[in-house]
Amino acid sequence: MSRKNKTIFLVMGILLILSVMFTACAPAAAEEAEEPAEAAVAEEVEVEEAEEAEEAEEAPMEKETVKVAFIAPLTGALSAMGNGGLNSFTVAVNKANEDPDMKYTFEIVPIDDECKPEVGVQAALKAASDPEIVASVGHYCSMVAISTADTFHNNGLANIVWGAVLPDITYGNDYIEVSRVNGTMHEQNDAHAKKMKEDWGIETVAIIHDTTDYGEGWKESFSMAAEKYGLEIVSTQGVLIDQTDFNAELTTIKALDPDSIYLGVLADLAVPLRNQMIKLGMTDIKYNGTSGSKNDAFIEGVGAEAAEGCIAWLDGPPVEALPGGIEFLEAYDAAGFEEPPEAYGPFAYVAGQVVTHAINEVGPDRAAVAEYVNTTNMEDTIIGPVKFNEYGQNEIPLASPYVAQDGVWTYWEDSEYATGVRKLPGD
Repeated sequence: MSRKNKTIFLVMGILLILSVMFTACAPAAAEEAEEPAEAAVAEEVEVEEAEEAEEAEEAPMEKETVKVAFIAPLTGALSAMGNGGLNSFTVAVNKANEDPDMKYTFEIVPIDDECKPEVGVQAALKAASDPEIVASVGHYCSMVAISTADTFHNNGLANIVWGAVLPDITYGNDYIEVSRVNGTMHEQNDAHAKKMKEDWGIETVAIIHDTTDYGEGWKESFSMAAEKYGLEIVSTQGVLIDQTDFNAELTTIKALDPDSIYLGVLADLAVPLRNQMIKLGMTDIKYNGTSGSKNDAFIEGVGAEAAEGCIAWLDGPPVEALPGGIEFLEAYDAAGFEEPPEAYGPFAYVAGQVVTHAINEVGPDRAAVAEYVNTTNMEDTIIGPVKFNEYGQNEIPLASPYVAQDGVWTYWEDSEYATGVRKLPGD
């Protein structure tokens, strides 16, 4: 072999060895180059996972939804009272839902009782048959509330009355499922009869009441209060709840010429009774109504002129004077409801406070809620302390008189009638 060929062969051999060495080392170098990139990606994933875990810990857990029924006359002649109550109850429930300390989210199930006992019983059965409904807040009408007490008891569903005033709703049974945040007609009538005798100079009174349990309750309760304070009852007459002509009853009363007429009826009867009093010229007889007359529907129904000087009563002090009254009115206005809260709106709100507090304390268990509600002792409701007695009755110590003045129900002590600027009929 020539020297030239040997040299070429040697160079080719060296090149071959270098080629093999480069090929063998290249993957290792590539792997070494990839390792930092993969490490960076892994580290980034770990950071993202840690951040997601931290966010999950900080995010509030979704609360269990608990249903509560609200039963009221949402249609018909007394729908203003029912919808005012529903709106007020909604304000309370919304506030509870915004409270981070509440363990549950509350959902309202509105049910219409039409202020009819038979419809009310069906409404109570509807609430009781839904296993997701843990408690109920109802009713405005006494004749409905007294009719549904057995239904709530038999089905183990707590019901907090927010407007009905017949004493036997709570005092006529020992049902742990039935309680009431508002007062009864006994407190109203005692204060009413005393005011009639001592402040308004009334001596003689004619009673008109409807013939339901509600009206009969007003008659009996007021009659006892009248005797206590020395008022003479010259006539007592019952009327049917679907009656429209009261000429016979009012003509009899007109002939007796009492100082005042006392009406134990709801607004749907109070309106035609007042209108027919005006037509018969009974303008010198003072009109003294119960809480059934204390609503805007009465003034709207008879007109501001015919309503002027009419009296009506209500449980507790004026809403503006309640411990949380201004706060309640501001929250109600902020909610943008078309209807006013009406006379018993604050009590519907308080029922909302009571029931949401009870469920939050004992959980969504019907029996536990009924027991807890029936022994309620709360210090910070908008009407002040609420403490149920052994009958599940909140003992409201005060009843307040209102007078229709310039088309508005005005608290008596704030009215021009109280100062003597204006005179009641017959004075």
